[in-house]
Amino acid sequence: MAEDAEEQPVFETSTGPVRVITAASLFDGHDAAINVMRRLIQASGAEVIHLGHDRSAKDVVDCAIQEDAHAVALTSYQGGHVEYFTYIRQLLDEAGCEHVRIFGGGGGTITPPEIRELHQAGISKIYSPDDGRTMGLFGMIHHLMGIAQEVDLTSDSRMKSLNGPVTPDDMAKVGLLLTLSESADEVTFKETIEACRSSSNDVPVIGFTGTGGAGKSSLLDELMLRIQRDNPGKKVCLLCVDP
Repeated sequence: MAEDAEEQPVFETSTGPVRVITAASLFDGHDAAINVMRRLIQASGAEVIHLGHDRSAKDVVDCAIQEDAHAVALTSYQGGHVEYFTYIRQLLDEAGCEHVRIFGGGGGTITPPEIRELHQAGISKIYSPDDGRTMGLFGMIHHLMGIAQEVDLTSDSRMKSLNGPVTPDDMAKVGLLLTLSESADEVTFKETIEACRSSSNDVPVIGFTGTGGAGKSSLLDELMLRIQRDNPGKKVCLLCVDP
């Protein structure tokens, strides 16, 4: 493994680092494998958003859409993996996120025929125990990263989707705008924002910062509860950055 680490390839996309959502499947408390994998994915240069264990298909898909991810990487040792992975693929496709790649593993619980079925259903790669033996940990991670980095988040078809009003319910488009805010030049970004503005109203922007343990999350929780209670139907954009 040390030898592989010394030959670490560089994985970059047209918009910056590869962005990967990691999680263990619904009703599955076996999170040791995904914890190892997410650390290796991060060590390979990716931005990792880790959801932990026992996460539903909707949890994973909502996060992938909102974070404008290149890929999701999941483990499933609890059974029901064929339905779980294919449902995630279906939900992503329905949301217009056909570009998001799906990777998974589950040791011997996912049989070779099931792996073939999942690949035919649009899952990019299910890693088997044989893959682990032949490729090694870093080999599997580098394979995943190599495929994920080919995803173009700012493809022509996605950029054309911004030619019109974007509302808070268009989460895939909002996620793309956040990606552009990081990667596009200032002129292009301003032109794109004007093209997809859905309201002429200016809204207040409030920022919170503080040292660890200062109570930022608790304060935000209480504020959001009160805003939603007192203003039903209103939308609030909540952006959280955890370095």
